[in-house]
Amino acid sequence: MELSESGLPIAPVYDRAALAAFNPDAQLGQPGKYPFTRGVYPAMYTKRPWTIRQYAGFSTASESNRRYHQLIRNGTTGLSVAFDLPTQMGYDSDAPVSHGEVGKVGVAIDCLQDMRTLFDEIPLGKVSTSMTINAPAAVLLLMYQTVAEEQGVDAATLSGTIQNDILKEYIARGTYIYPPRPSLRLVADTFRYCRSELPKWNTISISGYHMAEAGATPVQEIAFTLANAKEYVNAALQSGLHIDEFAPRLSFFFVARTTLLEEVAKFRAARRMWAKIMKDQYKARGSEVPDAPFPHADRGRPAHRAAEGSQPRPGDDPGACRRAWRHPVAAHQLL
Repeated sequence: MELSESGLPIAPVYDRAALAAFNPDAQLGQPGKYPFTRGVYPAMYTKRPWTIRQYAGFSTASESNRRYHQLIRNGTTGLSVAFDLPTQMGYDSDAPVSHGEVGKVGVAIDCLQDMRTLFDEIPLGKVSTSMTINAPAAVLLLMYQTVAEEQGVDAATLSGTIQNDILKEYIARGTYIYPPRPSLRLVADTFRYCRSELPKWNTISISGYHMAEAGATPVQEIAFTLANAKEYVNAALQSGLHIDEFAPRLSFFFVARTTLLEEVAKFRAARRMWAKIMKDQYKARGSEVPDAPFPHADRGRPAHRAAEGSQPRPGDDPGACRRAWRHPVAAHQLL
């Protein structure tokens, strides 16, 4: 018998007998209603289109800025910033250890002036920005906020996301700087800061994608991701925050393999499990309210990822600072 990527048996043919014990009202429910198995919005993306982002960032801040302007001119509705490895690890571009890596897999950001250049003439009050940064996420976010305020934008109106998922760095990627406990404290401090200063900002993107890329099955991907998510919640609670003060801004990031139906099941299971964890374990107030902020916490990203067949993935002197989406097939029906 054929097995799925998670090792589950797949029968050659399924008929009505396979659904004999299936109760759709109890086991599936309606989209937009707890436990959100079929999606966080009642109509999913038939009524509300998703944000379109192209993951971009390379070479210098000025080169990447030109790319962002090109993307905006061509209809992108949000920016997604890729940082080079020295920036991800907290190194300056002129540090000896950075040699050969500056600007290679993302843009080099060494100081506030680089961030000003990166977003020059881009109205940060009108676009949302996702920044794929983890260990130094708090520093890069503060730079972004500073540049926005220099543009005259109220920080309370800024929208976007920082990845800020340090636990998956220990598991799958390796771009960590500090030991786990201080790193978790920094994540919780970021939750607290954004609650008061950037209330529309998604403070973390808890990522299963990287575990999957490192070899995890769909079941393992969800298991590791939700386990990490619970650790972030626990760290925030231990810091003195209340669950409803930060849970609405937790977001998730999963991979979408070519095994479409298994991925649909994976996303459904993840939503259902997380909703129940929030309600039953953490007593989150918004866990059963369709229009409350929390149900939107995964930001709908998995909805179109699951329906997509596959996902691929000179200017300034670096020393001056010294130091497709394809085929979104009726995601609302599948999920």
